[in-house]
Amino acid sequence: MYKQKFSDEELMRRIPCSRKELEMFKAVQRKALKDAEAYKKKLFSKQIKIIGVSGSMRRADDCPQAESTSEFLLKAALKKAEQLGAKTELIKLRDFEMMPCKGCYSTTNAQCHFPCTCYPYKTKYADDITDKLYWKVLDADGIIWATPIHSFKISSLMSILIDRLISMDGSLSPANPNDAKNKGLNIKHTRFIELTADNNVFGSGFLKRHYGKVAGIIVSGHEAGASMAISSLYMTLNHYGMIFPPWSNMYAMGSILDATYKDKSRIESKEYAEEAAQVAENVFNAVKMIKQNPKLVWKYDQSRN
Repeated sequence: MYKQKFSDEELMRRIPCSRKELEMFKAVQRKALKDAEAYKKKLFSKQIKIIGVSGSMRRADDCPQAESTSEFLLKAALKKAEQLGAKTELIKLRDFEMMPCKGCYSTTNAQCHFPCTCYPYKTKYADDITDKLYWKVLDADGIIWATPIHSFKISSLMSILIDRLISMDGSLSPANPNDAKNKGLNIKHTRFIELTADNNVFGSGFLKRHYGKVAGIIVSGHEAGASMAISSLYMTLNHYGMIFPPWSNMYAMGSILDATYKDKSRIESKEYAEEAAQVAENVFNAVKMIKQNPKLVWKYDQSRN
């Protein structure tokens, strides 16, 4: 059983909180420790699961009258991962109902919960991120993110999901499920975690559920913006706790000297498809290496997020 640094009386004085509130916080911590053990067990299981997340809206039967080039490359990557022995799944974000993040995290860390309590799980207020996508991401060992360049950045679809994945980045269950957005209580809960988390005990504080996942990035576009799209994804996902092996990102570009209708034949080329397959192989090999080293520990400050 995890041993607290302070007595209950000292915690109630330092937070400050009531005995009832303290027991709420301790119950959430016990659940997080249990969830952490289950997560580590899954992380080091033999099966390798790699998902591909497509942030493109393009479809031949819709307004663009053409399929997505970034999704073409993502399919090439997943095909390679499957050949190597991974279980794969292509996730097209355009097929899901997704609502934007409301920014609860910025009120206090414990105002943001997992699963998201702004769109509560399995209720009429839930969206597909809460009910479906969180669980697909949670189950994956590796994730290959594919996005077109929109205005020098990732697509709006991809941005919505990335923003909402903050719910998996350290967030816990609400201290009071019947009053999840109680600001005062959640500030006290944050203070409890600051006082009791141990960086050597995974799950004793904020539980990062992206921990140890391996990521790859595929970007396609007409001209500029690839480096900015990749960089923003890399920084966010790395701070979420995802691992990037060497040569785990790529970009495929059209030419500014020609019209965009010529991009498709350039980007959907054998050479770019082979590069996407190499991204997948590097992601797969990194996942395999991690699973062979169950004693490997990635450190982060569990007392704050």
